[in-house]
Amino acid sequence: MSWRDRCIVFCGVGFGSGLAPKAPGTFGSAFALLFIPAWMAMGFIASVFSILLMSLIGIYICGQTAKVMGVHDDGRIVWDEFAGQSISFLPLIYLGQMNLWWVLVGFVLFRLFDIWKPWPIRVIDRQVAGGFGIMLDDIIAGFWAAICIIIYFYINGLGQFH
Repeated sequence: MSWRDRCIVFCGVGFGSGLAPKAPGTFGSAFALLFIPAWMAMGFIASVFSILLMSLIGIYICGQTAKVMGVHDDGRIVWDEFAGQSISFLPLIYLGQMNLWWVLVGFVLFRLFDIWKPWPIRVIDRQVAGGFGIMLDDIIAGFWAAICIIIYFYINGLGQFH
């Protein structure tokens, strides 16, 4: 394996977080929590652009990692969890509501949607191949989690969503 491929695979497996023997996706999502201080420091708009860039780069990283590993969407590939988990926190970044409770809620909601794979996540997971498919199901899971958080804040009249 070339040095370049090693670097890409290292990123694809979440800097090693996806190599956990059990629940690598959960470990990858937990590792993504380390990005929260950066998202909060950057603010909402810069975070959106950074997460978008992370997602676009992730298409290549996940696709190349799968190719080098000789797999389709192996659980050890967790760069997609980084992007999806980060998306789930966008409403909290927007509202400045990032505290331990909401971090836990965002984490659990993302993991729930990523594991459960409600429509259209399940369809995409089965029918879209390559790095785009690896990334897309987690991106949608992140949006589902974010939407749940937005609905909660809206219904309860909290924040700026009403």
